Amino acid sequence: MEYLLGLDVGTSGVKALLISPEGKIISSKTESYPLATPHSGWAEQSPYDWWEATLKVIRKTISDIPIDSKQIKGISLSGQMHSSVFLNNKMKVIRPAILWSDTRTSEQCSKIYTKAGGLNQLIHYVSNPALEGFTAPKILWLKENEPEN
Repeated sequence: MEYLLGLDVGTSGVKALLISPEGKIISSKTESYPLATPHSGWAEQSPYDWWEATLKVIRKTISDIPIDSKQIKGISLSGQMHSSVFLNNKMKVIRPAILWSDTRTSEQCSKIYTKAGGLNQLIHYVSNPALEGFTAPKILWLKENEPEN
């Protein structure tokens, strides 16, 4: 028998589905991890928690039935949009991930709008507004508040 594995690395945990080629759910598991809110409006998680939970949920999902990993013919992945993981030059995580729901970057969004000449100009340049959960304001926040990183 062949299977497909679906993984969703979400805000509250990793969800896994083992599915037959016909679309029948063979096994479904979830592995949670913590959300840190060290200050009002902040939302952070450890990418290492994501990884450990992913490994654990895969093991739990396939432990329900006796299968060989070679029977998994495809893997589908989804994850948190706009959550930022910052790495050093050795590709190692340097701080907890700043999540999509984090609102600490209001000041940086304003600075981006000012530098671009306003909302319309920014959208003209990059086809998007500067929103608190987006990556550019987070990079600016990191530069201004954690220059050692």
